[in-house]
Amino acid sequence: MGIRQWLAFLLFLLLLLWGLEQPIWLPAVALTLRWLLGDPACFLLLGLVVLAQPWVSSWRSHWLSLVAVLLTLILSPARPPPGLRWLPADMAYLAKILYLGWNIRTQLSRQPPDTFVDAFERQARAQPGRVSLVWTGHGACSVTIGELDARACQAAWALKNELGKPTGLGVRKPAALLVLTSQAIPALTVWLGLAKLGCPVAWINPHVRGTPLVHSVLSSGAQLLVVDTDLKENLEEVLPELQAENVRCFYLSHVSPTPGVGALGAALEAAPSDPVPADLRAEVTWQSPALFIYTSGTTGLPKPAILSHERVLQMTKMLPFCGARADDVVYSVLPLYHVMGLVVGILSCLELGATCVLAPKFSASRFWNDCRQHGVTVILYVGEILRYLCDGPQRPEDQTHTVRLAMGNGLRADVWETFQQRFGPIRIWEFYGSTEGNMGFVNYPGHCGAVGKTNCLLRVLSPFELVQFDTEAAEPVRDKQGFCIPVEPGMEVVFSGVGGVDTLVDTCSLLLHLCNKRPKALRSVPAGGVCSPHLISQALGCLTTPGASPLPQSLALTMGSLGV
Repeated sequence: MGIRQWLAFLLFLLLLLWGLEQPIWLPAVALTLRWLLGDPACFLLLGLVVLAQPWVSSWRSHWLSLVAVLLTLILSPARPPPGLRWLPADMAYLAKILYLGWNIRTQLSRQPPDTFVDAFERQARAQPGRVSLVWTGHGACSVTIGELDARACQAAWALKNELGKPTGLGVRKPAALLVLTSQAIPALTVWLGLAKLGCPVAWINPHVRGTPLVHSVLSSGAQLLVVDTDLKENLEEVLPELQAENVRCFYLSHVSPTPGVGALGAALEAAPSDPVPADLRAEVTWQSPALFIYTSGTTGLPKPAILSHERVLQMTKMLPFCGARADDVVYSVLPLYHVMGLVVGILSCLELGATCVLAPKFSASRFWNDCRQHGVTVILYVGEILRYLCDGPQRPEDQTHTVRLAMGNGLRADVWETFQQRFGPIRIWEFYGSTEGNMGFVNYPGHCGAVGKTNCLLRVLSPFELVQFDTEAAEPVRDKQGFCIPVEPGMEVVFSGVGGVDTLVDTCSLLLHLCNKRPKALRSVPAGGVCSPHLISQALGCLTTPGASPLPQSLALTMGSLGV
């Protein structure tokens, strides 16, 4: 039955009950059940029940009301969909989302605002002796959160003079750009120091060279470029072009091997470790940029995606949201220029008070040895990392570890099952999203193979639309009027959302309603703009990726922002 038929039938039913002075609470319960069973029209129809409440004269179960209930439920599916089994999880997830949203807005509405830097400083004051970061690469070392905070303060005071002004507040462009690989901890201290001054920082892929590197630096508007000495050749290739644009370059070392490039090592060590006043970042708001993370550049030159302070705080809540605790040890092989490694991994640990073990790169042969050595309880993954672990030779000690949680995205259903069978009952939290996107999904019920889960309540709070997508033409399927066509379960789709987004620099964003008000809206996404994998809608509210292939990165996705 279509929406119009539902409206006509139920409006007639409510008017009949009202005219005969019959109670309508039983039909209202039936409508609620229909809504929970998945009929999208019932959300509107429940409004009619609310409007009719003043005319309810009796709460006794009259025969006509029972007939109305019977008629309503007859139109329901013969067997309740299994999606109702997730109702408790849906309600718990919704409550968490509402609480986190309120908590984040409350933090950022204070004066001065309570940013991720303040959360880090609170942990440093509360337990300064707790090991915060462990580096397993060359020159392996560990640092407590108190030491990390002291080094960050030194970096803030040392860089304060280099910025020309006390802060870079109130601007959308970053004050510095870091390209660091071999020594993660020094890079993080410089970044946290700049964050204490209220300056956003841009991170780019250290493997970028030549024209893409110049474009990345100049498009960010960076005043300072801090480079690890391992990237000496990368910098020297483009140094004349950067100097022509008045970009000041520094090595994160005591000595500079390149004429015209400074060295920050001595200044960082000589700077005081006095606390940095929060007033220096008093102008930061929830919309202020906190990080610039670059796209991979597969569809053109790398483009910086802006992460606001609100977005960063949302991402830092992912670890505790998925069940991580302050006594956990998190293992990450992900690079610092990746949101999963930098924000979901390191920043979440700093805010939560957990320990983060950093590996310079992924190694299937060392992965579980590192986990056993450091007592790892949470692992982060992207793409094919877990598949590589499953493809390795089986060992008797495969289940001899303390890992209980795995978080990430890109896990296929077959690998999911194989991983848990081989390495034990590790709780997997799979989610779907992109740095430059405005929508995300979390597979909170742990449904094998799904990248996310949605329900009617979440769609009210964070509207999005799934539309049919032609993978060969790489564009949405449209009807005769040029409008996008809704999907049925099992169809390949592209989704468009209306949640807040921090847009790509110099790239337009579109609103969801344009999809149906302007038939050409989806086609007007600029080349090289926002892209994302396609999804398959499932009847249970779960979203999966088609086939067994890795997530494609070339299908168009329109995303928008209100007020951008």
